[in-house]
Amino acid sequence: MDIQTIKQRFGIIGNSPLLERAIDVARQVAPTDISVLITGESGTGKEFFPKIIHNLSARKHGPYIAVNCGAIPEGTIDSELFGHEKGSFTGAHDARKGYFEVVEGGTIFLDEVAEMPLSTQARLLRVLETGEFIRVGSSKVLKTNVRVIAATNVNMPEAISENRFRQDLYYRLSTVPIYVPPLRERKEDIHLLFRKFAADFAEKYRMPPIQLTDEAVKLITQYEWNGNIRQLKNVTEQISIIEQNRLISGQVILKYLPQEHISRVPALFQSGRSKEDFSERDLLYKVLFDMRRDINDLKNIVFGLKHEEEVQAAEPIPASNSRLININKSDTYDVPIFEDENAEPEEIEYQPVLSETSPGETTEESLSIQQKEADLIRRALRKHLGNRRMAAEELEISERTLYRKIKEYHINL
Repeated sequence: MDIQTIKQRFGIIGNSPLLERAIDVARQVAPTDISVLITGESGTGKEFFPKIIHNLSARKHGPYIAVNCGAIPEGTIDSELFGHEKGSFTGAHDARKGYFEVVEGGTIFLDEVAEMPLSTQARLLRVLETGEFIRVGSSKVLKTNVRVIAATNVNMPEAISENRFRQDLYYRLSTVPIYVPPLRERKEDIHLLFRKFAADFAEKYRMPPIQLTDEAVKLITQYEWNGNIRQLKNVTEQISIIEQNRLISGQVILKYLPQEHISRVPALFQSGRSKEDFSERDLLYKVLFDMRRDINDLKNIVFGLKHEEEVQAAEPIPASNSRLININKSDTYDVPIFEDENAEPEEIEYQPVLSETSPGETTEESLSIQQKEADLIRRALRKHLGNRRMAAEELEISERTLYRKIKEYHINL
């Protein structure tokens, strides 16, 4: 049976080379009794491949059963798989056959096999190697002739390194591995799947099928479907039911895509967009240019302050109701004290006071731009009694830049 016939028989949609490679491996391994491990993300359609293998094998007339290992409680999974004897545990009123006994001569599909407890993994390894198992609460060895196909969406090497999965069982199961690709690796199939789901839901709900514009097709093709086929099917069903207009545009389909992944979708622009409509790149450039302008403004103010202080240093210091505080090791500033808290604050003028030095000694003034910026910000904040908005206006910088500088220089008032 060729690949196209298999896809038609099992309802598989897609022409991706990765998908067809997975189908071809399943087709070739089906006539044997080799164990198969199917890997792939959740929602990629891994459940189709055990059916392909079983129906193309010599066991196709035997029983087939799919077991979700992650849905069975740890305390009962051994009983479910291998059976138990009467009275072997509380509630075991009768003896019961397990799946490996019931599916004699057929195929058992162990989905989410990585969720299986380690003790059960040891039992499964024995079945794969010898075909023997023991019921819970029994000492009698039973034989079984069952083909095992397993599937998981877990990174198996990582699970092995974390001692969550037996390495010997992994190599025993993955005699032939089959990788089912996610939708983001088979983008050419996304629109085909959407049209198939749209037609199915139109027939189910008795309504015209929805169609996508070219813009919408591009969006769903480039979107990263973390939920894969299952997510695409759910989105198609939502749009089919909710939208009255049967022609779906890109703007409409964006409403049905999860917001946390919108950044991965190409942005949509209108020909007459306003000034407020920016792409992420435009916004980044704007922020960078604002920061550059703010830094240049600060530099100009700092150099102006430096010149002003040099002029004031040569003038006598007037007496005033003030106290001296040390801002840094090289400068001492005269800070006025307001006796009346409700009084209108006067403009604060800072006069550098030369530290006492021995004759012949000179005090070297710090030329650090960072120190000057910090000093300037402190002066502006004290002048406006801690009002950051007014201080930012005084400094002719944005409040955002002022907040950043306060945090950077650890300025406490």
